[in-house]
Formats: sequence, C-alpha cells, structure tokens
Amino acid sequence: MPRRFFQNLLFIPLALSLSGCANLLFYPDRAMRLTPDVLGLKYEDVNLTASDGTRLHGWFLLADGEPRGTVFFLHGNAQNISTHIRSVAWLPETGYQVFLLDYRGYGLSEGSPGLPEVLTDVAAGFQWLLNEPRVTTKNLFVLGQSLGANLAAYFAGANPEVRHRLSAMVLDAPFASYREITREKLSQLLITWPLQYPLSWLMPDDYSPIKNIAELSPLPLLIICSETDEIVPAHHSIALFKAASEPKSLWLTQGFHIATFGQEKNRRRVLSFLKEHER
Repeated sequence: MPRRFFQNLLFIPLALSLSGCANLLFYPDRAMRLTPDVLGLKYEDVNLTASDGTRLHGWFLLADGEPRGTVFFLHGNAQNISTHIRSVAWLPETGYQVFLLDYRGYGLSEGSPGLPEVLTDVAAGFQWLLNEPRVTTKNLFVLGQSLGANLAAYFAGANPEVRHRLSAMVLDAPFASYREITREKLSQLLITWPLQYPLSWLMPDDYSPIKNIAELSPLPLLIICSETDEIVPAHHSIALFKAASEPKSLWLTQGFHIATFGQEKNRRRVLSFLKEHER
C-alpha cells in the first residue's frame, strides 16, 4: 500500500490524543444565520457567565399570552442556536417560553468547546433560569437534541437539585456513549476502520448518559429516536431507554437526524407530553 496510507494511520491516533477527540464531538459556527424576529418570535438576548468566567449567549423566546411553562433547549453539536431555532420555534404559540443556549465556542459565546467544560455552560444556563422571575413559578422542562440530549441527561442525572426542579425531560436522538458513537463513526472510514476500537478508547466516556440515566427517576423521561436516523442510530436510544428507570417512554419515528419537529404529529405528541407533566 502507499506510504501515505500508513502515515495517515499513524497520524490519526496522535491527532486524536492531542485534540482530546474534541473534533469528533463539536462543530461550532460563529456566524448567526438569523434572529428569532425573522420567524415572527418575540425574544430577548441573554448574556451570562459560566463558573470559569466564560461569557455565554442565548435567546429567551417569549410565549404568546400567559406562559404555562418554560423549555430549556440544548442543541446538537453543529452550528449554533440560529440554525437550531426551528426545532423549538413552534413552542411559544402553544404557551411555552423557550431558553436557547449556545455552548462556549458557538455563536456569540466565548471560548472553545470541550468536555466537561460545556457541562458548566449547561449549569450556568440552568442557574439563569432559576434566577429568572418569569420562570421560577412555572413548569420547567428540558429538551435536548443529539449532543444536547446527552448533556441534558448527564447533567440532570448528576444533580439531584436539578431533577427536583424539573417537571419532565425530552431527549431527541441521544447517543448512549461518547466512546461507542466514536467507534461507530471511525468504522465508517476506510482509513480508520482497522483501528476503530483502539482509537475509540481515546474518547473519554465519563460523561456518557448511559452512566447515570437511571438516576433521573422519578423525573418523567421521554426519549425520541428515528428508525431511519443515519447519524445516531436508534439502538442508542433503545439502550438508554432500557437503562433508565420509570417513568419513561420511548417513541420511534421516521425521518432524518433531529428533524423530529418538522412533522406536526411529533409536535403534537411532545406538546401532549409536556401538558401531561405540568405541575
């Protein structure tokens, strides 16, 4: 085989070890593609600071009329809140406020993303919600998609006070293990297929939701996954569902990765779940 092939094989583990595999998890984009008002939504910019001093940015979408609750939205690993907003843009007209947070390195948030640093960003966002007078007396939900679902599940599983404050949690297209999803992605490349197992072990797995998803109970949990998702296969959600304790629900859908809320029937089902678990 060509020498370059072997050079690439040698380079990959070195690159992964030096980068901490962050390039396999985070694909931030600084460019803001649109603002909520373009979609006819009333909103406020939110600026807050993580515990290590990193300044973060988010949007607070105002509900139409008297709010019945608030949804803390954690987006996937690519781009930023301006490209993920359509996943939750339908919620304000149903009476729910929405807080969208950009992790460090995404959009207008400072810094560079990594684990466990982004979990401190989630903590900062959650604390902002607890301090916000328009939220404190309302039902509070978390909706996470893909990487955001992983962060949400692990964060709540590791913090009893968070679980006690939430009314319910929705995870859309989560993956059970950072290490396992890394191995699966490496297996899809000819150059990394032979080393998928040793390379995947370079990915830290301490913050995978499979580790503590059972701790979410008795918080009502809804896991959504598409049987045709080619980015995060449905078996990840099924594994998390099996590991979770009651009360829990698993919904199998059809469609592309995190395209769930492009379908009205899925929006209606989630809306029913939120209303069912309002306190």
